[in-house]
Amino acid sequence: MAGTAFQAIPDIHIGRVYNPRDPECDIHYETFACLAQFFGRNTPAHRHHGFFQIHLLVQGGIRLNLDQGVYCGNAPLLFFTPPTVPHSFYSEEDTDGHVLTVRQEVVRSWYQAMPGQWPEALLRETAFIECDKLPAQNQLDFITLLHLVDLLKHEFLSDKKGHSAALQALGQCFFISLSRLLLSQEPTSPSMRQERGEDLRLFLKFCDLIETNFRDHLTLAQYAERLSITGARLNDICRRMASLPAKEVVHERLLQEARRLLRFTTVQVGEISYQLGFTDPAYFSRFFTKRTGLPPSQFRLIGPS
Repeated sequence: MAGTAFQAIPDIHIGRVYNPRDPECDIHYETFACLAQFFGRNTPAHRHHGFFQIHLLVQGGIRLNLDQGVYCGNAPLLFFTPPTVPHSFYSEEDTDGHVLTVRQEVVRSWYQAMPGQWPEALLRETAFIECDKLPAQNQLDFITLLHLVDLLKHEFLSDKKGHSAALQALGQCFFISLSRLLLSQEPTSPSMRQERGEDLRLFLKFCDLIETNFRDHLTLAQYAERLSITGARLNDICRRMASLPAKEVVHERLLQEARRLLRFTTVQVGEISYQLGFTDPAYFSRFFTKRTGLPPSQFRLIGPS
């Protein structure tokens, strides 16, 4: 029963659906009003595999279904959605604010640079926070987030030199401030993790395993063994959580790392293939070309956005 709840919940990749300028961007910004105009004010249940999403509303109100909780609130407020967690909402016509969507491996890299400073489970729990209900010191944290997301907005829309580096730096600052605020809050539900569907729990654990092992090219049987489930069940879970077979979930992570190395480093293509665990650069080139439509050397010529 836990798994069937996700069968009809679509996965939305914001970059590919909404952002033709750079569909594979790591950090995506848009106003809430523009997204509401595109997707509708009454947004049905959906999820974002591989992305964190933060809504910072500055005016209006919203009724939100987030994971297994139901919330109603008036701006200023924020709600935080970890990767793959289902959510739906209805917003009033004047509701507006900011929506930040960030690739999960980018966020992981920021936190790996700060070992031991944050609880491991901090970014796995949802949050719904109304600014007016916060203690005074935490209201300042909320205001800091608003300042940072405004800077992110302007940088996202710019094409100045150093744009990608500035966007990464601002994104990391934003998540540090967000984490400080999340640490001061009680979880949206104390027993959320226990109540959450077993399939979602296993999928998130699979994503954790991929993050630490994707360069080792483990077999699906090895991943399934570490999760104490069968390969067939792992495939079934991934098809429902990410609309992909388990093998493609792993390949998506390899592909994203390849894109990053090609766009932001000068490392030779052959060396990149070895860094990603491929023993044959020609096979890596075929792997990359099949999934992107461009060979690695040509993809690199496009350059970072």
